[in-house]
Amino acid sequence: MSRTPAASPIDDVAAALLARIDDLGSRLALRFLDELDTYRNQSQVPFDTVQTSCTRNLTLMVRHFTSSEPVDPEPPKETGRLRARQGVPLAETLHAFRIGFEFLWSELVAEARRHPAVTDAVLVDLAAEVWALAGEYSVAVAAAYREMSSELVLQREHERSVLVEALFTGVIADPATLGEATRILGLPPRGRYVVVAAEVSAAGREALPGIETTLGQARITSAWRLQPDQQVGVLALPREHEAAALAALRTHRARVGVSPPYASLTETPQALHFARLALVGLGDRAFGVARFDDNPLGMVVAAAPVEAAHLVEIHLSGLLALPHEERVRLLETLETWFAAHGSAAAAGERLFLHANTVRYRLRQIEKHTGRALTDPAAVRDLGAALQAWRVLAARGPDAEG
Repeated sequence: MSRTPAASPIDDVAAALLARIDDLGSRLALRFLDELDTYRNQSQVPFDTVQTSCTRNLTLMVRHFTSSEPVDPEPPKETGRLRARQGVPLAETLHAFRIGFEFLWSELVAEARRHPAVTDAVLVDLAAEVWALAGEYSVAVAAAYREMSSELVLQREHERSVLVEALFTGVIADPATLGEATRILGLPPRGRYVVVAAEVSAAGREALPGIETTLGQARITSAWRLQPDQQVGVLALPREHEAAALAALRTHRARVGVSPPYASLTETPQALHFARLALVGLGDRAFGVARFDDNPLGMVVAAAPVEAAHLVEIHLSGLLALPHEERVRLLETLETWFAAHGSAAAAGERLFLHANTVRYRLRQIEKHTGRALTDPAAVRDLGAALQAWRVLAARGPDAEG
């Protein structure tokens, strides 16, 4: 709405207000500081920007009442965009405009009382214009604020995504840049971290939707990036929160790998490699959470099946060439002996056999492998080969040789 400027008694009122508009702008800005919490934070909302905005908007409002021009929505939109960038809540931004229009109305009425030509009927008409203008300004402010907020969210998400990718690729190395990155991502600069890698069901679709919020509710800080085939994240994970993190991951029907804990974010690329090895270690399981530390050798074997098969061929080919029943019996004995920490007696208890029977079978294993179980190097090699055989056997029916 606008007034026709022909010989209006409001012209004199407007001229008087414009003559002291700088003082009015300062007084309104001080009122904001008095009534609005966010505006008192000078580091967030500098006072000079508030004062400038108050003076400019009051000027435009007063001039509007002596002009036939339509309302220019750009100034309130600019204010809305600025407050969004400064992080002032929308509700408080709109409250500031309500205060501003109340202040303007009170100044208009006070000045009008000094001009006899301004009757109560003129003031009634003016009131309608003031509050119509208030409505138009509020709509413009809110629309611009929301548009800028959406733009800022996209910018921040893009910035976070780029920084997370930089962590995973090892681009961030110097302490100053790393410190700035952790500040933006909300990660502590030092602590205990893990990397999570989860397979996505389709490109662009999160494997763990809402995981950052869920972890945040458990007081676990994390930063995530969606890649074409995986959703990967860095978690700041104190030991006491580890169970909660695993529980949150297991609520999703997704294949998830978790790296070993590490102490410096510069180690993130290696941790991502371990998380992906853990993911491969899930084999054919449709979903589940695999931690690299639960079975590191198994994870490495699963990630390198050709090399694992070669390891089995070198150290277990003699056993695998035996008839099925004998092969199964000796491999089970060897596996149980390892689980019993090399004790024939303990292995016998688990197998419901006499210890001497276990010892006999162990000698048969030594015969067919050509390795002595009293030799630490042989024990190491046979243990690794046995682990590889088990992982390969789980991957397919032909893995047993």
